[in-house]
Amino acid sequence: MGWLMNLVLTLQVLSAIGVIVLVLLQQGKGADMGAAFGSGTSGSLFGATGSSNFLSRTTAILATVFFIATLALSYLATQARQPSGAGSVMQNTSEVPVAPPASPAPAGTPAASQVPGAPADSGAKK
Repeated sequence: MGWLMNLVLTLQVLSAIGVIVLVLLQQGKGADMGAAFGSGTSGSLFGATGSSNFLSRTTAILATVFFIATLALSYLATQARQPSGAGSVMQNTSEVPVAPPASPAPAGTPAASQVPGAPADSGAKK
């Protein structure tokens, strides 16, 4: 299970780096206006509009891979933390140790009326 988590983590990191690089390579929407009036070079490896379509589609694919890898990592992390005999939370309540009830005081200890500093009870009503 550990190798699968490492594989998904590597896939997530590589897709995140790819998304960052592709976003930085893309031109803004305002850059197309300059190319339309001849100030920029619109001819490229992918054609006049092919570059933006290719880069945006590749970015969308890598973003999808990133989100799927994120969901897979969260699923794998929760599966790794569960014990093998996992069931309901209430099924395991009988295994919780309960503190024993307080035992009565031993016979050799003084009662509350015999404790030094305790108010003496004269028994007479005022």
